[in-house]
Order: sequence, then C-alpha cells, then structure tokens
Amino acid sequence: DRTLGPVIGTIGGIGTWMALVLKVAFALVGMGAYVGLFLPGIDITPVAIVIAVVLGTLSVFGARKSGSLQTYLVFGLLAILAAFIGGGVPEIDTSRFVGMLEPGFSSILSTAGLVYISYVGVTNIASLSEEVSDPERTLPRGVILAMSTALIVYVLGTAVMVGVVPMDRLAGDLTPAATAAGEIFGRYGVAFLSVAALLAFVSVANAGLLSASRYPLAMSRDHLLPRVFRRLTRFDTPAWSLLVTVLAIIVILVTLDPMGIAKLASAFQLLMFALACVAVIVMRESRLESYDPGYHSPFYPWMQIVGVIASVVLIVEMGWLPIAFSSGLIVAGAGWYAWYARGKLARTGAIYHVFERLGRMRYEPLDSELRSILKEKGLRSEDPFDEVVARSYVLDLDEAGEFTDIVVPVSEWLAEITDHTADDLAGRFLEGTRIGATPVTHGVALPHLRFEGLSEPELVLVRSKPGIRIVFKDPISDHDEQEEQTVHAVFFLVSPDNSPGQHLRMLAQIASRVDEETFMPQWLAARDVQGLRELMLHEERFLTFTIEHRGPTGSLAGTPLRHVEMPESCLVALLCRAGETIAPRGGTMLREGDRLTVIGDPADIRALRERFDTH
Repeated sequence: DRTLGPVIGTIGGIGTWMALVLKVAFALVGMGAYVGLFLPGIDITPVAIVIAVVLGTLSVFGARKSGSLQTYLVFGLLAILAAFIGGGVPEIDTSRFVGMLEPGFSSILSTAGLVYISYVGVTNIASLSEEVSDPERTLPRGVILAMSTALIVYVLGTAVMVGVVPMDRLAGDLTPAATAAGEIFGRYGVAFLSVAALLAFVSVANAGLLSASRYPLAMSRDHLLPRVFRRLTRFDTPAWSLLVTVLAIIVILVTLDPMGIAKLASAFQLLMFALACVAVIVMRESRLESYDPGYHSPFYPWMQIVGVIASVVLIVEMGWLPIAFSSGLIVAGAGWYAWYARGKLARTGAIYHVFERLGRMRYEPLDSELRSILKEKGLRSEDPFDEVVARSYVLDLDEAGEFTDIVVPVSEWLAEITDHTADDLAGRFLEGTRIGATPVTHGVALPHLRFEGLSEPELVLVRSKPGIRIVFKDPISDHDEQEEQTVHAVFFLVSPDNSPGQHLRMLAQIASRVDEETFMPQWLAARDVQGLRELMLHEERFLTFTIEHRGPTGSLAGTPLRHVEMPESCLVALLCRAGETIAPRGGTMLREGDRLTVIGDPADIRALRERFDTH
C-alpha cells in the first residue's frame, strides 16, 4: 500500500489474507488422510471445522497464548522429525533417485508451484510485527530461521521418503511420511509420524489463523475495509476480523477440494511475493530519508527481479485455473477499492517519489508516516542517544524569551565544535521554523539540522519555566499562515549529514519521550541541569546515586574515579557537586554528597543497582 499505492495495497491485503485462509483450510483438510489411517471412513470436514473454531477462540486471547501453543507444537514436531530423519538417512537406497528428473522441467515447475503453499507461513512473521518485541531485529531473524529450518527439513525429509519407499508405492500416497516411517520403524513408526503430521497441520492452522486475522485489522485502519474490523477485544485482539476469517475457512472447507485449495493458495502467495519484490525496488529508488529499514536485502536489485520473474513463471506453469483466479483477485480488489475506499482516503505510494525524481509528483504525508514508524521502532543498540544526552549543553532560563533570542547562544556553542559559523547555524534554525521543518507540540519545540563537518550528533537542552514564544509554520495545516505557541522545552539536535536514519531515530526518541503525559510536569520540576539530562535518558540504561557516608556508596568517597570498579559497559556520565555539574575525569576525587549518573547496558545497570542498593 505505502509503496505502490492503495489500489495495489487493497489487492495485496485481500490476496495475502486469502492465501493464508486457504493454507489454514488446506492444513485442516490434510489431517484427514492421517486420521484415516486409524479411523477409516471418517469425514474429516466436521473435525476440521471444530478445530478451526477452537483455534479461532484461542486467538481471541492474543498472540501470546497462541504463540505459546505454537512453540510447543513446533518443538514437538521438530523432535519427531529429527528422529525420523536420523533413523531414515542410513536406510536410503540411492538407486531410487535414478531418473528423478525424467518427467521434465515443466512438470517440476508446476509441482513447485503447487507445493508453494508451504511457504505462505513466511508472511505470518511479518503480519504479527505489531505484537513482536524489537521487530527490527526479530522479524528478519524469524524469516531467515524459518526459511533455513524449512529448507533443511524439507530436503532431508523428502530424501528419506523417496529413498526408502519404492516409487510404485510412493505414487499417489497421501501419507508418505507415515509410510516411510513404517518401512524404517515398523507399525510404531506409522503412529509416531502420524502424530508428527497432526502436530504439523494444527501448527500451520494455528499460525495461519493468527496471522490472517491481522490483515483485515490493518486494512481497516487504512480505511480500505469497514471500521468494524478494527474493533479490539479487551485482550487487544481483532474480534470481527477473527470471526470473518474463521467463517471464510469454514466456507472453503465445505466447498473446495484439497488440490484446488493448494493451487489457489500458492498462486495468490506467489503474486504477493512478486509485489513484495517490486515494493523493495520502489522503496529503495524513492530515496525517502525516513525509509530506514533495519535489514537490507542482499544482491539488490537482482534478487528482486528474479523473484518477480520466478513467481510469474510458477503461476503460469500451474495452469489456467490459478491464472484465472489470480486475475479475478486483481479485478475484485481493484473493484472493491473503486466502490468502497476511493472516497475515504487521499494518499499515494512511494512510487510517486520515484516519479518525482523524473519530474512528476510525490506524496509528502508518506514521509511523515514513515517517521511515525521510526518512533514506534525506537532506537537501535548502536545509536549513541544516552551518550549524546549525557554530554549535552543545557540552558536553564529563569525569564521568558523569544525563540529568535535562544537560537543565538545555542548557535554560538555549536559553532565552537563545528566548522560552521554561528550566523549560518542560526539562519538555518530560523528557516526551519518558517518552512515547517521544526516540530512544535505539547509545549516542546524540536529544531534540528544535519550538515557536514560534524563527527557525531550533539544536543542542546533549553528549559524556560516562564516560557519561550516561537512563531512557526505547522506542516500539517493546509494554509501558509504562521502560528504562535509558548513552549517550555526546546531540543536542538544536530547530526552528521551522512547519517539521516540515526538522526531521525534520535528525533523520534525525543518525540516519544515528550509525548508522555508525565514529561512536562517532571521537566518543570527538575531541580538542576543534571536532572534535566536524566529526564531524557533511558530509565533502564542509567542509574543515579549520591555518595553517602553511612550507605553502600560511602566506600567511594575519597576514591579517584578511575579506581572505581564498574562493569565494562558502564560510564560515569554526569557528576553534580554542590549544585554544579562538573566534567567527570579519571583523576576526579569523589566526595561525600557527590551525585553520580552512570549510563550503560541494562544488565550492568541492574547489577549496579543491586550493588549500591538504589532502586
């Protein structure tokens, strides 16, 4: 949606949702063959419907509950498969692989397209990003580990089945894993692998249902589906979205055969992966500074080009039915957008930023939306935010003033550490307020610049309890008139020109802090310069304590700072003595009454809290 525009976004959202729904249905139907080994003649459809309802009910309680079930299912499954592969590899008869490619490349491609439904699960990881901790780091790892694990298990498992079971018995066998286990382990092996298969099918259905239900939720938030789909339960799960997803699964179970389900799901997912490859190219070529992914695909753009071509070839090789349904999906998605969504939103995709480079048009709010995503993602571990705050220059003013007056001392201080003049810096800060580049909200202004000649980010904190009057252009308003506001906090952030992503992440961190309801009362109540700095630090990444003769910190009095034992990541960033902040150095002799602020990794800070009994 954000890349190719809302029309393609509608098609992509409906298509991915449909692919996941079809995969869940296919998994539930697939259980029938294995259940039939023990209960011949049973109708699997009612059983599949009951399981779908149970899993849907479980999903109402959130990703954590479903995720816990998923963990047990997957580890149980992998343990059984490890035993199957370990016992089967020594029994492989390599002569059974002779002539494996005789059916021809076209047959191999059509089969690959059919079983591509197996890889629909990769999208499960991304669609749950809202409920995942540290998504920038976790999602790429999840995708890569999932793909690697699946590839290893598929290759070894298939090799065992083909190498152990004669081809005439394997052809048309709907339970090949159980058949191979019977050859290796006897009748107990059949039961063993049947359990593994059932675990696999339930696992797929659970993960697919959890993921599929998030697509109507996201599309509703984007005004592509009715508002009812964004309603959440008290567990923060999308109730109506789950209900519609479960109903769709039941309808498919009743009306479609397994082969038809597999072909349609594979075709839809191939189409979505092709669009995802196009999206990467468009986002890269849009040159949006606020597009700051934590993971960059290798072999760009060749991997994406191959991804598009391969997806189209596999769809074509599957025959006319998947092509017809994929085409119908495109028409249906575009028709829904034209009938329902077109009048409810006014946005375009990043592709218009590519057009802008060719002299055509662009969509400015996309850049703002990407900045809001940065705010949600937060800082990266390598971002020196705490260090920048700790060494920041602070102005604590007792009188009311004008923003134009505040800019002068700030620019003079920055001019001393850069190769820019104070007049040049002041002019650029003031220009930012005139053109709408300076965010002003909640009594806080955030002027910021990026320029050459700076080796690392620098921050200036300004507090004025009486207030600072600032005249600025609101970038969200649709008129050119200047607005006026009184602010009590101004954060001047400057960064090297070659690090736009880090600059935006640090801006987003400041913005997320000042958006908190408790920020302004705490800011105005801070008793000194050190308190102002501490207010901006990560709570879990800093510790403040006072050296007191009778307390655990008393032993530090009379000790040079360099001789104080600290965990490796910890650094005494601030030292306040008699109401004044002094620069802590190795030879600084600590005294009773000194207030120290230490920054470091969360684990080391927790250890220091325990050591000095400061909570």
